[in-house]
Amino acid sequence: MSAEVIRIERATTNSKLFAHTRWDAIPALSGLFHLAYFIGLFFLYPHAPLWVMLILGFIYSLMVNANVNGVGHNFIHNPFFRSQTLNRIFGVTQSIACCFSQTMYDAVHMQHHKGNSDHRDEKGDTVDWLSIYRHGHDGEAENPWRYVFLSFFRDDVGAIRRELRKRNNGDLFWGNLELAAFATTLFVMFLFNWRYVIFYFLPFWYLGHCFSYLNGYYRHYGANPDKPIAWGVSSYGRIYNWLFFYNGYHAEHHFRPKVHWTKMEKFHQSIEEMQKQEGVRTIRRAHMLGFLDPDLPRRGERGQQVEGAEPSISG
Repeated sequence: MSAEVIRIERATTNSKLFAHTRWDAIPALSGLFHLAYFIGLFFLYPHAPLWVMLILGFIYSLMVNANVNGVGHNFIHNPFFRSQTLNRIFGVTQSIACCFSQTMYDAVHMQHHKGNSDHRDEKGDTVDWLSIYRHGHDGEAENPWRYVFLSFFRDDVGAIRRELRKRNNGDLFWGNLELAAFATTLFVMFLFNWRYVIFYFLPFWYLGHCFSYLNGYYRHYGANPDKPIAWGVSSYGRIYNWLFFYNGYHAEHHFRPKVHWTKMEKFHQSIEEMQKQEGVRTIRRAHMLGFLDPDLPRRGERGQQVEGAEPSISG
């Protein structure tokens, strides 16, 4: 592949606050709005009708999905602020809003990019902890609904901590701090209103992360783990990509993970012909609705095709 064709345009700014572009104020404020929404639900719960709270809880679940795969995802690859302290503080706010550790998510996501939803090796393992093939059989992707509803319980916190410890840069401390921050927040909420936490919040929190795994499944189902340019599946709907800060351009993202979200559309245009030649899969709907795609291959069909494919060189 020509180096000129895949040249990446970097986002730059003279801002003293933002590291890449002032446009990052939008995902940053979106993340803070999610935190405010999370806190607001707790205070609204005793006063609003049940039907209102059910709608708001479902919206929170959707927000978890959008935050993890939009705000939090872009923050991992291109931290928003010049100040490391501000980035750490923002990571804590993200952790409380989504009730997970942003720094530990960073470790899991970097492992995801090392394996790119790879097939199981001769030992039955995958490099990518999130690979849709990790718990599949006979070289096929796992059943999507098993992946969606069980992945939440599969995180190996010990392995994640070992990965953070290797970095030797304070990430392990901050990961533990973020865990403590959201756990303490939930504990205080529990002390004041245990019914809210047990019967209302936890189900919608779990549902939100299931939505996130559903999104992740169809970002890779039908992709080719043997071709770097085809490691992901893309969806180009405008509204979807505005809400998820261009994570719909997922084949492009896996091909060049450091491309800033504001440059993703232009990058796609620069490699579009290569993608067509290499058979990069695209779907018409948002990834979370990928199971509705009319051209969805049956499990096993795509796997048989990619097993016989020749790996390409990304350049």
